[in-house]
Amino acid sequence: MRHQLLAGASALAMTLTMPVGVHAQTQTPAAAQQTPTAERPAAADQGTDDAGAADDDKQAPIPFEGGQLTITQQEQYGEKVLAYDGKQLATNYDVFFDKIVEVGGVKVALVNVGDGGNQCGPATVIVWKAEGGEIQSTTVEQDECGAPPTAVSDSAIYFVPYLLPGASNPSLQWSPTSGLTISGNLTYMPEPGTDWKDIDPSKYDNIIDAFHNEAVYKAAEVLLGKDMPDMATSLLVGGGTEKTASGAFYASGCVPHDCGGNDGFMAVDPIQHKLYFARRGDNGEPDARPPLNTWPADVKDAYEKGSAN
Repeated sequence: MRHQLLAGASALAMTLTMPVGVHAQTQTPAAAQQTPTAERPAAADQGTDDAGAADDDKQAPIPFEGGQLTITQQEQYGEKVLAYDGKQLATNYDVFFDKIVEVGGVKVALVNVGDGGNQCGPATVIVWKAEGGEIQSTTVEQDECGAPPTAVSDSAIYFVPYLLPGASNPSLQWSPTSGLTISGNLTYMPEPGTDWKDIDPSKYDNIIDAFHNEAVYKAAEVLLGKDMPDMATSLLVGGGTEKTASGAFYASGCVPHDCGGNDGFMAVDPIQHKLYFARRGDNGEPDARPPLNTWPADVKDAYEKGSAN
């Protein structure tokens, strides 16, 4: 999916210009979670008995700057520990080596550390050796759902945020000399000039992709105002769309780690140029925009059937 990012007014002096940084935001947060690559060491042989079950995710030591990075797990289903020559650097349930890069002439190891779960990317642990030879580490996490994926240049590592409709977030950068700093501000922007006739739900991985359309985005602004990012968040854990008899398409979703407690619904009628949103929280009462009693019967029926599941 393609997210259009526009540097905000505060980003006029921003140094983030690499296309790779923007490309990093073409996927939802879940896609930012790392999968095995050629740069990642092969896992150790897995055991076949019950005692070896905890070794299923065992990772080989990673040689780094004269020592070894290790990822170990003492108890089955327990937290994993990232360490360098025995010095603990980070712990969490999901810890996976990503890669080693060179930034400003310094070798840097990047390790993904997170809680796991639907639609939540991990935080990034940056590991390097300071001038005095001491191992150093810093953890980059921008919100409760992890950190943006990394974009590496010769002089810095950039963290370009995944933006939800209606949201703005700072873009971060890290270098061995300056540490972690803000490089600018990014604001979500729909694709200019797109209209209702351009909507094609068959291309959407998630109904949130409909916000890329400028006509949809502007209509959502009228209905949701400042609540647009929260409504979009309630749709994050979701899949493709379904269609009603009248031609409207819709989908349900939920907030990562809170499915059943914070669920959302969105429907788009490209023929009548209408949008319908509902978000159900812990009290069970839906926050519907426009009011639920004004919805067409087939859209209301689709929402109620989805809510009953």
